[in-house]
Amino acid sequence: MKTLQKVTLAIALITLFASCQSSTDIKQVLSNKDTRKEIMDTIANNSNMSKEMMEAMMNSKDGKMMMMENHGTMMKMMKDNPGMMQSMMTGMMETCKSDTSMMSSMCKTMMGNQQMMDMMQKMKGKNMDMNKMKGMNKMK
Repeated sequence: MKTLQKVTLAIALITLFASCQSSTDIKQVLSNKDTRKEIMDTIANNSNMSKEMMEAMMNSKDGKMMMMENHGTMMKMMKDNPGMMQSMMTGMMETCKSDTSMMSSMCKTMMGNQQMMDMMQKMKGKNMDMNKMKGMNKMK
């Protein structure tokens, strides 16, 4: 009788444990358009998750190719439309004022990019309106 109780208890515990296990099929979750959009919106609205997503994309062959294509397209658009570039820069600066994580990340990226540093040196050399750049100090 005790052996039967032990076997029954063992079966009950195994069944309970098995029923608690949830295996989420990622493809199934992402196949739902609403769920996928909610996931993307959540990532887009969280600076840490966005950074992780960018890193994941840069580590992916297809993601890196897409980013390079977008970069080229964006550079051409900014060259063709300086007003758009100014608007984007102003928007980024405004966002950085309230998001110190983004500001820190952007500064690190700029400092690590030789083209960006060269461009800043040219701006400084041409005595461009540096008062706009001085506004960055107020963001700290």
